[in-house]
Amino acid sequence: MTATDQIKQTVTSHDVVLFMKGTKAMPQCGFSSRVAGVLNFMGVDYTDVNVLADEDIRQGIKDYSDWPTIPQLYVKGEFVGGCDIITEMTLSGELDTLFADKGVTFDKDAAEKIRQANA
Repeated sequence: MTATDQIKQTVTSHDVVLFMKGTKAMPQCGFSSRVAGVLNFMGVDYTDVNVLADEDIRQGIKDYSDWPTIPQLYVKGEFVGGCDIITEMTLSGELDTLFADKGVTFDKDAAEKIRQANA
């Protein structure tokens, strides 16, 4: 199976996938830590893929999305964005709307706490 096939299978077989440096329990870069922290705090059930564990996946995800940086968040098979986009979407409430529209369970009170803390 090629890296592209593996990536496609991962993003289509899980509702929420975060390609990141490290794992959700132990992120290994600040940007990955920020996105994982948001998802963890909001109680989102997601699959993490540690790109540091496989160079083919690390480069393959950049080619797959045509996006040059990691982390990358996918919801229901669709690329959402990286750290800056996820941060903006969280603070604006767009991430809540996306999750609600896609049927992804999350803690709305936790999302609101993030916005209050960053107001």
